[in-house]
Amino acid sequence: MNLTPIKQALLDSYQQHGGINHLDGVNLPAQDSVQRLASDYMHLMFPGFFEATALTKQDVPAHVDASLAGFHQRLTAEIEKSLRFARAPDPAGQARALAADALGQLPALRQVIQTDVTAAYRGDPAARSIEEIILAYPCVLAISVQRFAHVLHQLGVPLVPRMLTEYGHERTGTDLHPGATIGTHFFIDHGTGVVIGETARIGHHVKLYQGVTLGAKSFEIGPTGDPVKGIKRHPEIGDHVTIYAHATILGGDTRIGANSVIGSNVWIMQSVPPDSVAYFKADQLVVRARQDQGGSALLGDAVASWEI
Repeated sequence: MNLTPIKQALLDSYQQHGGINHLDGVNLPAQDSVQRLASDYMHLMFPGFFEATALTKQDVPAHVDASLAGFHQRLTAEIEKSLRFARAPDPAGQARALAADALGQLPALRQVIQTDVTAAYRGDPAARSIEEIILAYPCVLAISVQRFAHVLHQLGVPLVPRMLTEYGHERTGTDLHPGATIGTHFFIDHGTGVVIGETARIGHHVKLYQGVTLGAKSFEIGPTGDPVKGIKRHPEIGDHVTIYAHATILGGDTRIGANSVIGSNVWIMQSVPPDSVAYFKADQLVVRARQDQGGSALLGDAVASWEI
């Protein structure tokens, strides 16, 4: 087969339509390296869980030392690439400073991630052990990686945070934007199809089921015809809220009050008061006060259709 015409057509396409890494210019962060960052990060958060051989207590310092050194080197390199892409002044120096700042937050991140593991164990009667949660539950990877990506996002690092969360998305089917702010004790049961947008704010002790969307109702268009960036577009979820499967909650001015329960398949574009229950009845959204504060059992038989 003569491949020359295909080769030439591809070369012409590169010139006409772009979509290639910056030839003769700035190199972009490498997907393989960012994915390795995510893997190394999980090893640092949960030492001994993902190794081929068991670690002893004596092994842990050397293991962490080697993992942290490699993680630091890769993180600094990929941040520098992203800063060069953004035309930042002194990208090498800024990358070293930003990497050091991000690494300094790892111990605090690990404490928060432990609350997520605890929430998953307490929130799922099918879970038999903490070890099962860490090794087998997709929410652990998706949420843990998002929390580190959020740190980088807050530090103003371009590209790398989104690449990290897309690794979690690819692995778990859970799409968590690095800009989203998430409180402690966060649990996503099953995880598949969950989408949480950039400007969403989630309180403490929140539980989501599969297919939940915290999305934008609309967005402003600027003079150039492109969406205006950085404005509040996604909802705020209060503490101790449970949102059941395939619920869709939209809008930057939408607030779900604390201690509320949102039923399956509802479509919400309005705020819900604290201590409320929201569900569909005869194709109508019903929002009413909770009858007790003891959990989702307050809905009686209606809850059975929400549980998966």
